[in-house]
Amino acid sequence: MTTFRTWDGLELNYRVWEGEGIPVVLQHGVVADTNANWMATGVVGALRAAGHTVVSLDARGHGRSAKPHDPARYSWAGMARDVSALYDELGFDDVVQVGYSMGAIISLLVAGADERVRKLAVGGIGSGVLDCGVDRRVIDIDDLRAAMRGDGAGTPPIAMMFRILADAVRADRDAIEAVATGLDDEPIKTLAAITMPSLVLAGDKDPFAAEPDRLAAALPDATLRIVPGDHLMAVVDPSFHAALVEFVA
Repeated sequence: MTTFRTWDGLELNYRVWEGEGIPVVLQHGVVADTNANWMATGVVGALRAAGHTVVSLDARGHGRSAKPHDPARYSWAGMARDVSALYDELGFDDVVQVGYSMGAIISLLVAGADERVRKLAVGGIGSGVLDCGVDRRVIDIDDLRAAMRGDGAGTPPIAMMFRILADAVRADRDAIEAVATGLDDEPIKTLAAITMPSLVLAGDKDPFAAEPDRLAAALPDATLRIVPGDHLMAVVDPSFHAALVEFVA
Protein backbone atom coordinates (compact mmCIF):
# COMPACT_ATOMS: atom_id res chain seq x y z
CA MET A 1 0.00 0.00 0.00
CA THR A 2 1.32 3.42 -1.03
CA THR A 3 0.13 7.00 -0.78
CA PHE A 4 0.42 10.07 -2.97
CA ARG A 5 -0.80 13.66 -2.83
CA THR A 6 -3.55 14.38 -5.29
CA TRP A 7 -4.41 17.62 -7.12
CA ASP A 8 -5.71 19.46 -4.01
CA GLY A 9 -3.17 18.13 -1.53
CA LEU A 10 -5.13 15.24 0.01
CA GLU A 11 -3.13 12.09 0.67
CA LEU A 12 -4.74 9.11 -1.05
CA ASN A 13 -3.92 5.45 -0.64
CA TYR A 14 -3.51 2.98 -3.48
CA ARG A 15 -2.27 -0.57 -3.95
CA VAL A 16 -0.45 -2.17 -6.89
CA TRP A 17 -0.22 -5.84 -7.83
CA GLU A 18 2.43 -6.27 -10.49
CA GLY A 19 1.63 -8.27 -13.62
CA GLU A 20 1.70 -7.93 -17.38
CA GLY A 21 0.08 -5.71 -19.96
CA ILE A 22 -1.96 -2.54 -19.64
CA PRO A 23 -2.71 -1.85 -15.96
CA VAL A 24 -6.26 -2.37 -14.74
CA VAL A 25 -7.25 0.49 -12.41
CA LEU A 26 -10.09 -0.20 -9.96
CA GLN A 27 -12.37 2.38 -8.29
CA HIS A 28 -14.70 1.11 -5.58
CA GLY A 29 -18.21 2.10 -4.55
CA VAL A 30 -19.44 4.41 -1.80
CA VAL A 31 -18.66 3.34 1.80
CA ALA A 32 -16.51 0.43 0.53
CA ASP A 33 -12.75 0.37 -0.10
CA THR A 34 -10.15 -1.66 -1.96
CA ASN A 35 -10.53 -4.66 0.33
CA ALA A 36 -14.33 -4.74 0.54
CA ASN A 37 -15.11 -4.05 -3.12
CA TRP A 38 -12.25 -5.78 -4.92
CA MET A 39 -10.14 -8.09 -2.75
CA ALA A 40 -12.74 -9.80 -0.55
CA THR A 41 -15.03 -10.26 -3.56
CA GLY A 42 -12.41 -12.10 -5.60
CA VAL A 43 -12.05 -9.51 -8.37
CA VAL A 44 -8.38 -8.79 -7.69
CA GLY A 45 -7.67 -12.50 -7.45
CA ALA A 46 -9.34 -13.22 -10.80
CA LEU A 47 -7.45 -10.43 -12.57
CA ARG A 48 -4.14 -11.48 -11.03
CA ALA A 49 -4.72 -15.12 -11.96
CA ALA A 50 -5.08 -13.92 -15.56
CA GLY A 51 -1.68 -12.19 -15.26
CA HIS A 52 -2.77 -8.55 -15.22
CA THR A 53 -1.22 -5.61 -13.43
CA VAL A 54 -3.89 -4.38 -11.03
CA VAL A 55 -4.09 -1.01 -9.24
CA SER A 56 -6.79 -0.02 -6.76
CA LEU A 57 -7.41 3.46 -5.35
CA ASP A 58 -9.12 4.17 -2.03
CA ALA A 59 -11.29 7.17 -2.90
CA ARG A 60 -11.09 10.28 -0.76
CA GLY A 61 -13.24 9.76 2.32
CA HIS A 62 -12.78 5.99 2.17
CA GLY A 63 -10.43 3.19 3.21
CA ARG A 64 -6.94 4.38 4.11
CA SER A 65 -7.18 7.65 2.18
CA ALA A 66 -7.69 11.08 3.74
CA LYS A 67 -11.21 11.60 5.08
CA PRO A 68 -12.12 15.30 5.35
CA HIS A 69 -15.50 16.02 6.89
CA ASP A 70 -16.11 19.08 4.72
CA PRO A 71 -18.61 18.33 1.90
CA ALA A 72 -16.83 20.93 -0.25
CA ARG A 73 -13.90 18.48 -0.58
CA TYR A 74 -16.13 16.03 -2.48
CA SER A 75 -17.40 16.32 -6.04
CA TRP A 76 -17.69 13.96 -9.00
CA ALA A 77 -15.26 16.08 -11.00
CA GLY A 78 -12.77 16.19 -8.14
CA MET A 79 -12.88 12.45 -7.57
CA ALA A 80 -12.40 11.85 -11.30
CA ARG A 81 -9.35 14.14 -11.14
CA ASP A 82 -8.01 11.92 -8.34
CA VAL A 83 -8.02 8.94 -10.69
CA SER A 84 -6.22 10.87 -13.42
CA ALA A 85 -3.76 12.12 -10.79
CA LEU A 86 -3.03 8.49 -9.93
CA TYR A 87 -2.28 7.81 -13.61
CA ASP A 88 0.17 10.72 -13.46
CA GLU A 89 1.74 9.44 -10.24
CA LEU A 90 2.37 6.00 -11.73
CA GLY A 91 3.38 7.24 -15.18
CA PHE A 92 0.61 5.36 -16.98
CA ASP A 93 0.08 6.03 -20.70
CA ASP A 94 -2.69 3.45 -21.21
CA VAL A 95 -5.14 1.95 -18.70
CA VAL A 96 -8.21 -0.20 -18.40
CA GLN A 97 -10.48 1.72 -16.03
CA VAL A 98 -12.94 -0.29 -13.91
CA GLY A 99 -15.50 1.12 -11.49
CA TYR A 100 -18.39 -0.12 -9.39
CA SER A 101 -21.36 1.91 -8.14
CA MET A 102 -19.96 5.32 -7.10
CA GLY A 103 -16.70 4.22 -8.67
CA ALA A 104 -18.51 3.48 -11.92
CA ILE A 105 -19.79 7.05 -12.16
CA ILE A 106 -16.30 8.33 -11.40
CA SER A 107 -14.88 6.00 -14.06
CA LEU A 108 -17.34 7.24 -16.68
CA LEU A 109 -16.21 10.79 -16.01
CA VAL A 110 -12.54 9.79 -16.22
CA ALA A 111 -13.10 7.91 -19.48
CA GLY A 112 -14.88 10.88 -21.02
CA ALA A 113 -12.01 13.25 -20.23
CA ASP A 114 -8.76 11.26 -20.12
CA GLU A 115 -7.43 9.81 -23.37
CA ARG A 116 -5.29 7.30 -21.48
CA VAL A 117 -8.36 5.13 -20.87
CA ARG A 118 -8.26 2.43 -23.57
CA LYS A 119 -11.05 0.26 -22.17
CA LEU A 120 -13.78 0.94 -19.60
CA ALA A 121 -15.81 -1.47 -17.45
CA VAL A 122 -18.56 -0.28 -15.10
CA GLY A 123 -20.85 -2.20 -12.77
CA GLY A 124 -23.63 -1.48 -10.30
CA ILE A 125 -25.20 1.35 -12.32
CA GLY A 126 -27.89 1.64 -14.97
CA SER A 127 -30.28 4.21 -16.40
CA GLY A 128 -29.99 6.41 -13.33
CA VAL A 129 -26.73 7.71 -14.81
CA LEU A 130 -28.74 9.06 -17.73
CA ASP A 131 -31.70 10.37 -15.78
CA CYS A 132 -30.48 11.66 -12.44
CA GLY A 133 -26.81 10.88 -11.76
CA VAL A 134 -27.01 9.31 -8.30
CA ASP A 135 -30.14 7.20 -8.59
CA ARG A 136 -32.47 8.92 -6.14
CA ARG A 137 -35.25 6.66 -7.42
CA VAL A 138 -33.64 3.93 -5.31
CA ILE A 139 -32.19 5.80 -2.32
CA ASP A 140 -32.86 9.26 -0.96
CA ILE A 141 -29.54 10.92 -0.21
CA ASP A 142 -31.02 12.41 2.98
CA ASP A 143 -31.73 8.83 4.13
CA LEU A 144 -28.14 7.81 3.36
CA ARG A 145 -26.84 10.74 5.39
CA ALA A 146 -29.21 9.90 8.26
CA ALA A 147 -28.07 6.28 8.22
CA MET A 148 -24.53 7.46 9.02
CA ARG A 149 -25.64 9.26 12.18
CA GLY A 150 -26.10 7.68 15.60
CA ASP A 151 -27.24 4.08 15.22
CA GLY A 152 -29.04 4.81 11.94
CA ALA A 153 -32.35 3.71 13.45
CA GLY A 154 -35.50 4.57 11.52
CA THR A 155 -33.86 4.83 8.11
CA PRO A 156 -35.18 2.74 5.17
CA PRO A 157 -33.68 -0.72 4.59
CA ILE A 158 -31.75 0.37 1.49
CA ALA A 159 -30.00 3.10 3.52
CA MET A 160 -29.39 0.72 6.43
CA MET A 161 -27.61 -1.61 4.00
CA PHE A 162 -24.95 1.07 3.56
CA ARG A 163 -24.82 1.68 7.34
CA ILE A 164 -24.21 -2.01 7.96
CA LEU A 165 -21.46 -1.97 5.33
CA ALA A 166 -19.96 1.17 6.89
CA ASP A 167 -19.77 -0.52 10.29
CA ALA A 168 -18.36 -3.71 8.75
CA VAL A 169 -15.46 -1.87 7.06
CA ARG A 170 -15.03 0.56 9.97
CA ALA A 171 -15.70 3.52 7.73
CA ASP A 172 -15.55 7.09 8.99
CA ARG A 173 -19.29 7.75 8.97
CA ASP A 174 -18.87 11.53 9.24
CA ALA A 175 -16.73 11.42 6.10
CA ILE A 176 -19.31 9.25 4.29
CA GLU A 177 -22.02 11.76 5.24
CA ALA A 178 -19.84 14.52 3.79
CA VAL A 179 -19.38 12.48 0.59
CA ALA A 180 -23.14 12.05 0.26
CA THR A 181 -23.66 15.77 0.84
CA GLY A 182 -20.98 16.93 -1.58
CA LEU A 183 -21.73 14.75 -4.61
CA ASP A 184 -24.32 16.31 -6.92
CA ASP A 185 -27.12 14.45 -8.66
CA GLU A 186 -26.76 15.80 -12.19
CA PRO A 187 -27.02 13.31 -15.08
CA ILE A 188 -23.76 12.58 -16.86
CA LYS A 189 -23.80 14.41 -20.20
CA THR A 190 -20.48 13.24 -21.64
CA LEU A 191 -21.31 9.61 -22.46
CA ALA A 192 -21.04 10.21 -26.21
CA ALA A 193 -17.36 11.06 -25.70
CA ILE A 194 -16.66 7.60 -24.24
CA THR A 195 -15.74 5.96 -27.53
CA MET A 196 -13.38 3.25 -26.26
CA PRO A 197 -14.64 -0.37 -25.93
CA SER A 198 -16.79 -0.51 -22.81
CA LEU A 199 -18.46 -3.18 -20.69
CA VAL A 200 -21.58 -2.67 -18.57
CA LEU A 201 -21.97 -5.30 -15.83
CA ALA A 202 -25.31 -5.41 -14.03
CA GLY A 203 -26.73 -7.69 -11.38
CA ASP A 204 -30.11 -9.10 -12.32
CA LYS A 205 -31.52 -8.11 -8.89
CA ASP A 206 -29.64 -4.83 -8.46
CA PRO A 207 -32.04 -1.86 -8.16
CA PHE A 208 -29.14 0.55 -8.71
CA ALA A 209 -28.48 -1.09 -12.09
CA ALA A 210 -32.03 -0.80 -13.44
CA GLU A 211 -32.36 -0.69 -17.24
CA PRO A 212 -28.67 -1.32 -17.89
CA ASP A 213 -29.48 -1.71 -21.59
CA ARG A 214 -30.23 2.02 -21.74
CA LEU A 215 -26.80 2.82 -20.30
CA ALA A 216 -25.07 0.42 -22.69
CA ALA A 217 -26.96 1.92 -25.63
CA ALA A 218 -25.83 5.43 -24.64
CA LEU A 219 -22.16 4.41 -24.86
CA PRO A 220 -20.83 4.33 -28.44
CA ASP A 221 -19.04 0.95 -28.17
CA ALA A 222 -20.49 -0.95 -25.21
CA THR A 223 -21.36 -4.55 -24.42
CA LEU A 224 -23.87 -5.47 -21.72
CA ARG A 225 -23.49 -8.51 -19.46
CA ILE A 226 -26.15 -9.44 -16.90
CA VAL A 227 -24.90 -11.47 -13.92
CA PRO A 228 -26.70 -12.95 -10.90
CA GLY A 229 -26.98 -10.88 -7.75
CA ASP A 230 -28.08 -7.66 -6.08
CA HIS A 231 -25.96 -4.56 -5.52
CA LEU A 232 -23.68 -6.19 -2.95
CA MET A 233 -23.53 -9.72 -4.35
CA ALA A 234 -23.24 -9.26 -8.13
CA VAL A 235 -19.58 -8.33 -7.82
CA VAL A 236 -18.94 -11.58 -5.90
CA ASP A 237 -20.42 -13.84 -8.56
CA PRO A 238 -17.90 -15.82 -10.63
CA SER A 239 -19.67 -14.75 -13.82
CA PHE A 240 -18.86 -11.11 -12.97
CA HIS A 241 -15.19 -12.03 -12.62
CA ALA A 242 -15.19 -14.09 -15.81
CA ALA A 243 -16.85 -11.35 -17.85
CA LEU A 244 -14.41 -8.74 -16.57
CA VAL A 245 -11.33 -10.91 -17.19
CA GLU A 246 -12.54 -11.76 -20.71
CA PHE A 247 -13.16 -8.08 -21.49
CA VAL A 248 -9.80 -6.93 -20.15
CA ALA A 249 -7.99 -9.59 -22.16
